[in-house]
Amino acid sequence: MAYPWYIGIFMLVVLGQTWADFKVSSQDLKVHLDTQSHFKLYLTEDLSEPVLVRLDVQHTDLVAVDPSNFSVIEYDVKIWDIFVTGLNAGHSTVGVNVTPSNITDFSQAFVRVTVEKSEILYHISTVVGWIYFLAWSVSFYPQIYSNYRRKSVIGLNFDYLSLNLVGFIMYALFNCGLYWISDVELEYFRRYPKGLNPVQVNDIFFALHAVFATVITIIQCFIYEVGTQRVSTTARIIHGIFTIFILTSVILAAIKIIEWLDFLYYCSYVKLCITLIKYVPQAFYNYKRKSTVGWSIGNIFLDFTGGILSMLQMILNAYNYDDWESIFGDPTKFGLGFFSVAFDIFFIIQHYVLYRKSPTNASSDETLAKEDSYNEDKTAMLKDRCCYF
Repeated sequence: MAYPWYIGIFMLVVLGQTWADFKVSSQDLKVHLDTQSHFKLYLTEDLSEPVLVRLDVQHTDLVAVDPSNFSVIEYDVKIWDIFVTGLNAGHSTVGVNVTPSNITDFSQAFVRVTVEKSEILYHISTVVGWIYFLAWSVSFYPQIYSNYRRKSVIGLNFDYLSLNLVGFIMYALFNCGLYWISDVELEYFRRYPKGLNPVQVNDIFFALHAVFATVITIIQCFIYEVGTQRVSTTARIIHGIFTIFILTSVILAAIKIIEWLDFLYYCSYVKLCITLIKYVPQAFYNYKRKSTVGWSIGNIFLDFTGGILSMLQMILNAYNYDDWESIFGDPTKFGLGFFSVAFDIFFIIQHYVLYRKSPTNASSDETLAKEDSYNEDKTAMLKDRCCYF
């Protein structure tokens, strides 16, 4: 089969031309205020003709670069040091623009620059972050231990428990999907080419651990005394709405009407809604019983600690990077932390003020002491029996 003559000429031109890529040594750079750092810009191949390279700064009031532009000719050097000076705290992006643009690929030649006021604040923020991560991770176990010690889950609201399980499953789906599924991660970077994957390893660990701990608590509900507790009709309706929403999203993603990344975002929206409502059933249940027995106050203190430190880290970062918009411009995360802390305070008031002298609360420690005494006597009796064999 003969090809038109102009296709042959086009192929000769393309094959005779070397395609070069501009790359950077690192796409993330941290600079202290009024100091200078640098990254390397380099070419992968020789150019077939001279080009002009220009460094574009997203926020010129935050960052200055040197050199800001330079020419590259054939057989010129292939590595350049680009110096970045932090003028004001904040986040900026330094990108590369090449003229003419048809002989090079510079789409990956960009650097996210963070200008911070204090290195000490950065380390304090990191420590605070790990402490609240541990506090939230451990917060499940006081309730599990309380159930085990009492051999009862009376006092633990099943609506709260079921909503918690669904919420953490949705959160785990979002984190695992965005971190481990390469196609979803590629779709994220197509939408936000200069962004970072928002999911870190500790996010995955926390989500999966939360699902595990909640499942353990639910298993306890099948083993220990439950009284007359059941998942309410209202909670069943809410779960039905969420189920229809998620199933619809799965079908739309499967037939490619929406992307799987959108499906994961919808999962995160369900988690957001559940976080807003999940404490209400437990608070109302305590009010109806006029008691907090069975609802672990240790869980509340750890959750309160995690929430306070989470908001503290956001405030520290906002000050260090002069990025108050991350709190007030998009208040979702801060608002959720504040909402959880507010409920924790309400639970503490219920436990220590409103229902402190209620008959059930007053007798709970005595009952537990009797149970412990009974268990000790039983253990001693079993030891005595063993002596006969």
